[in-house]
Amino acid sequence: MAAFPFTIQATDGAARTGVLSTTRGEIRTPAFMPVGTAGTVKALTVDQVAATGADIILGNTYHLMLRPTAERVARLGGLHRFMRWNKPILTDSGGFQVMSLSKIAKVTEEAVTFASHIDGSRHVLSPERSMEIQADLLGSDIVMQLDELVALPAEESVVADAMRRSARWGQRCKAAFGQRDTQALFGIQQGGTAEHLRRESAQRLQEIGFHGYAIGGLAVGEGHEAMVEVLDFAPAQLPPERPRYLMGVGKPIDIVEAVWRGVDMFDCVLPTRSGRHGQAWTWDGPINLKNARFAEDESPLDPDSDVPASRDYSRAYLHHLVKADEILGQVLLSWHNIAFFQALMAEMRAAIAEGRLSAFRQASRARAAAAGSDSAAGTPG
Repeated sequence: MAAFPFTIQATDGAARTGVLSTTRGEIRTPAFMPVGTAGTVKALTVDQVAATGADIILGNTYHLMLRPTAERVARLGGLHRFMRWNKPILTDSGGFQVMSLSKIAKVTEEAVTFASHIDGSRHVLSPERSMEIQADLLGSDIVMQLDELVALPAEESVVADAMRRSARWGQRCKAAFGQRDTQALFGIQQGGTAEHLRRESAQRLQEIGFHGYAIGGLAVGEGHEAMVEVLDFAPAQLPPERPRYLMGVGKPIDIVEAVWRGVDMFDCVLPTRSGRHGQAWTWDGPINLKNARFAEDESPLDPDSDVPASRDYSRAYLHHLVKADEILGQVLLSWHNIAFFQALMAEMRAAIAEGRLSAFRQASRARAAAAGSDSAAGTPG
């Protein structure tokens, strides 16, 4: 099975920094992938996203298959051409949205049958169909296997059944994906918070063989502390020579803790969702620009940033835009937040290379505690 080369350039404890090489460019790890759910990172142009330093973005199979349809995207040249993004794209399998957005979804061994949240039309998503949509129609660079997600807390028997079905679906995904030189297929580890189920899942996935491995089924209700406890063992259960991707996480402190434990890739809707609701992420924690204390604050969000949204607009102006419900406020804060998350990843890459991630982590934990933002896991994307 051909693979995108993954070169680990430096380590600091369990943390590592490196490069995942694709035919559309290099992905520097640890990497944060802005979420482009429906062919757009909400409120931003692809040029703005690229200017933040993002090497890769995420597209959403479920939303694109329903609107404008994967077949239409294919007729228009594939997702990269459709949205004018020439760097790598990772697409999720569609499984998360099927479970979370559809009021009626029936899971069988063969596939998931669900009703569209747009018009109620019926659809069937099988492992084979997911591969067709992602690899052939959308043309993504990194394709995710179809898996079954279980919201936590849940009975262990339910988690175990979903994990084993996910492994069987992973085998079918690999068979349908076949041999490709310019695309990669990632498997997804499941198993809830149970170490023995996570180990079994990792073993099953490695027997199948994937280009990379994701840690799925977290940030789905288990809470920050439980998530971190799983990350104490889950990354080490996966092959060290391949990239590890923690799905749908999260807040900056969640990402720092995961990198410390050996995770390489992340995605989350949090930066743009926060931006649309008047929240800016900073090195001192999140701030709410709706707050009256910013009404005459002439300082920018980050005077040292290369991104205009962070550097060139005062907090007073941003406060005005947010309070007046001006679209520009959503644009600027989303742009700033994506830039902040990319700066966070760059700082961690440097800290790992220089052997100072432990100090960076401790400072991050102190800031998160002071800001009161370290008590919950990230928002799934």
